[in-house]
Amino acid sequence: MAQADTARTYFDVQGHRGARGLLPENTIPAFLKALELGVTTLEMDAVISADSQVVVSHEPWFSGTICMQPDGEPVPVEQERTFRLYAMTYDEIARYDCGSRGHPRFPEQQPMKVAKPRLADVLAAAEAYTRAHGLPPVQYNIETKSTPEGDGYFHPPPDVFTRLLYDVVAGAGVADRTILQSFDVRTLRYAREAGLPLRLALLVEAQDDPGLEANLARLGFTPHIYSPDYRLVDAALVEAVHARGMHLIPWTVNDVPTMRRLRDLGVDGLITDYPDRARFLLDP
Repeated sequence: MAQADTARTYFDVQGHRGARGLLPENTIPAFLKALELGVTTLEMDAVISADSQVVVSHEPWFSGTICMQPDGEPVPVEQERTFRLYAMTYDEIARYDCGSRGHPRFPEQQPMKVAKPRLADVLAAAEAYTRAHGLPPVQYNIETKSTPEGDGYFHPPPDVFTRLLYDVVAGAGVADRTILQSFDVRTLRYAREAGLPLRLALLVEAQDDPGLEANLARLGFTPHIYSPDYRLVDAALVEAVHARGMHLIPWTVNDVPTMRRLRDLGVDGLITDYPDRARFLLDP
């Protein structure tokens, strides 16, 4: 049985990549905007650099959609996977601008020149912001962006990856407020087997989803949180997840009617690119 957060009664609004709909994704300005808007959890993605720094980035490469090279030229989309973060030191990574171009799918996003941050710097900035503004401590939901195919090329093996991430959150004193989430069951298994004091969340894609039982069997244990594509959520799934002592946190929910429908179904929270649209969910 999962060690679920049974005492939690609030609705958990998680800012996806900070506040991707409003500011460049996975950047310190986006995370601080999400805090300003009242999120209870900052959701983000982690990759590893050549010098073993934990970097906040959705892809283990520079996206051709949003990033510019140090010379100001856009990263070519067709070559983006050759711009591997695992092959660069953090000092090299920090020279790329991943905010000035904006994002074609998020017209409300305010462009700004900004680099991919280290996880340690995100945590320090968020902790300082909550203290300065008298806000309650925030949770962190951090995804390991790893695949078996990417081992040794896009990232280290899952045990090394997970331990590097854990060392950063433990060093920042926030391990007790951190969720480790992944589609890659290997990182979740390692965290559990190593006894890392993190809550664990299994991410689930809608495409070819075999269902709750098969997903839990593939993982091999019951995690604290089941986190599917929101399109998979219905009353039966809510009931089944709760019956197993897990919380249900779907992703990525950006329109208010769907937010309201999911809340009424009984989900425990949701992940959104637009924390401003989700503020009504924070009302008691």
